[in-house]
Amino acid sequence: MFNAILIEREGGRNVARLRKIDDGALPAGNVTVRVEYSTMNYKDGLLIASDLPLIASFPMVPGIDIAGVVERSEDPRWIAGDRVVLNGYGLGERHWGGLAQRARVDGDWLVRLSDAFTTRQAAAIGTAGYTAMLCVLRLEKHGVRPGDGDILVTGASGGVGSVAISLLAKLGYRVIASTGRPHEADYLKALGAAELIDRTTLAEPGPPMQSERWAAAIDTAGSHTLVNVIAGIRYGGIVAATGLAQGVDLPGTLYPFILRNITLSGVDSVMQPIAVREEAWARLARDLDVAKLESMVEEIGLGDVIDRAPRLLAGQIRGRTVVDVNRG
Repeated sequence: MFNAILIEREGGRNVARLRKIDDGALPAGNVTVRVEYSTMNYKDGLLIASDLPLIASFPMVPGIDIAGVVERSEDPRWIAGDRVVLNGYGLGERHWGGLAQRARVDGDWLVRLSDAFTTRQAAAIGTAGYTAMLCVLRLEKHGVRPGDGDILVTGASGGVGSVAISLLAKLGYRVIASTGRPHEADYLKALGAAELIDRTTLAEPGPPMQSERWAAAIDTAGSHTLVNVIAGIRYGGIVAATGLAQGVDLPGTLYPFILRNITLSGVDSVMQPIAVREEAWARLARDLDVAKLESMVEEIGLGDVIDRAPRLLAGQIRGRTVVDVNRG
């Protein structure tokens, strides 16, 4: 038996509870992982505290991140004792996820955890940090260099934003942080932000072409924010778009793309091929300041997860929330 957050469908609603589950209920998979840590991401908040039709079948264990140790394996690439991390691949939506003490998964989904990180640190990085690294890689592959100008990061106080700021600053970029939480100024500057702007300056409809302010950007908001970010990118620049906190619409024009040669590059974290995942985790091991990572982290127990979800959706949580699945 093991403890897990289980979401069931009752009376037309999703209902999440902390349950004790028999090992025999684990889904199909060729590797069983003893989970040590998971996380709370925005998507986990949606799975637990909303009725959006995201879950393919019930009951479902949420948790899009897993950091732990292989317990049993039918996959020759993995043996008992291997430390692994898993992000995405439909965890929590199509396959039982990491907010549990045990998980059974496909060995193809696993990344071997670098000795640079503990399983707690791997969870603290999680999908948010791994996604931030994917965005940084996208900017680099576009040719953006530290001397090219300021890099804007929206949703700066969130998980993706916090890790992105830390990574970019360590790599020598000058980072502008967009946030709706001015009281987090000290936190964001400690991560490496050189300057803060109020997110309200980007959140409303604006001119389709604006002053060229940023060499590139990482956007987690979408909607009017993303359109205004695009409108302020310098000639030949790029925006790595990886979130939709403000909305899924894109209410803009083609002018910046055609007149300034702008690239809008979508960054998905869920279905990236294993080679890309391994590259991102290798770069995290090299480029992420673990002391700054720790400053982003709040740790909770599995029993705290359900109450945390509405606060996460309301934008009241900064940085990274790590879940010790072996603590109630």
